[in-house]
Amino acid sequence: MFQEKQLGQSRINSTTATSVYSPAVGVTAIIKTIYIANQSGSADTYRLFVDDDGTTYDQTTALFYDIVIEADETLQIDTFIAMNDPSGNVAFQNGTANALTITLFGAEIT
Repeated sequence: MFQEKQLGQSRINSTTATSVYSPAVGVTAIIKTIYIANQSGSADTYRLFVDDDGTTYDQTTALFYDIVIEADETLQIDTFIAMNDPSGNVAFQNGTANALTITLFGAEIT
């Protein structure tokens, strides 16, 4: 079965990298679009990580690192990230707690 859907969403209340999505057992996920919204009145930075088989969130798994997002701005990232390991994670880190929301859209194939 192929189901397009919102895969994950988070407004992280810390500055620690946090998993936003991990595929379930027996699921292949395709992440197609990532939105990052800055609801604060100040610029902030973010980091986006993909560890296809674990929870290492550092320079070795970074897709975007210390990218500036202006106040009240929303970024759209069109991508193609395939994941099929239930140990894998997409993680997000913001520079200021509660400043940014990340939303992932794509499909799950079972």
